Amino acid sequence: MTWCLAQAADLPAIEEFLRRHLQSSMFPLANLRDFGLNGSEPRSLKVWMLGEPPRAVLAITNEGMLLPQCRDCTDAELEAVLKMLKSRPVIGVIGEAAQARRILQLAGWQNRPAILSRDEPAFSLELEQLIIPDLPGARLVPLSAIDRALAVHWRHSYHLESLGKDSDQAQHQAERDIDGYLSLDSHRALLLNNQPVCMTGFNAVLPDVVQIGGVYTPPELRRRGYARTAVALHLAETRAKGVSRAVLFAASDFAARAYIAVGFVRAGQFSVNLFKTEKEAAA
Repeated sequence: MTWCLAQAADLPAIEEFLRRHLQSSMFPLANLRDFGLNGSEPRSLKVWMLGEPPRAVLAITNEGMLLPQCRDCTDAELEAVLKMLKSRPVIGVIGEAAQARRILQLAGWQNRPAILSRDEPAFSLELEQLIIPDLPGARLVPLSAIDRALAVHWRHSYHLESLGKDSDQAQHQAERDIDGYLSLDSHRALLLNNQPVCMTGFNAVLPDVVQIGGVYTPPELRRRGYARTAVALHLAETRAKGVSRAVLFAASDFAARAYIAVGFVRAGQFSVNLFKTEKEAAA
């Protein structure tokens, strides 16, 4: 059995396979839905599939982000598909933790300089089980309702704090991120007594499932229940539109406690690995 590069006719089978592993497949599923297969957009995907129908897929964005769903592959099968990527730039590996770590080891990337390389607890919530905190004076509004400069400042701070980027890189990425959030209407701000205190959003969206991302509370406003309230109110909003499930991976124990407080339960481990050298080719 050999790997083959997927074509449009393979999409239904690929999506069916990925949905069987939904917790760790939101990024490839959302990218396929929003940016397509074999397209020219930076987040469009090339997908290699093993078997027909597939029993494993390995996706890569045009930017070079590797998104595996290959839990049943042997080392030899993973090495075979990695060889097919040797001429492509790889800027990171994101996916279920055990798979991501195997790929890093087999590709020889385990010691590659990275701005971020960590495994994070994953969580899932059936939205009928959502718990909405009672926070008097709190109100959720579209991100466009607050000053863009404040939103960019928060996102800039996130990149400095969580990803360790230098200030110029963080500023450039924050501008891009916020413009993207505003264009997609994917994020919300929490107001307390009409003052913005927190940001929340979705970084992957399907008709029935969302993945939470981009949650940020300024340090001086933390531990007051703002993040959990913002997340819960945003999920209540999307539940009213027919979404039935939410997933996420938590960057800290403090964040995990906030998610558990609104009903999330543990659902495995997720790995995020972002390399420092963005255009280095896989070898």
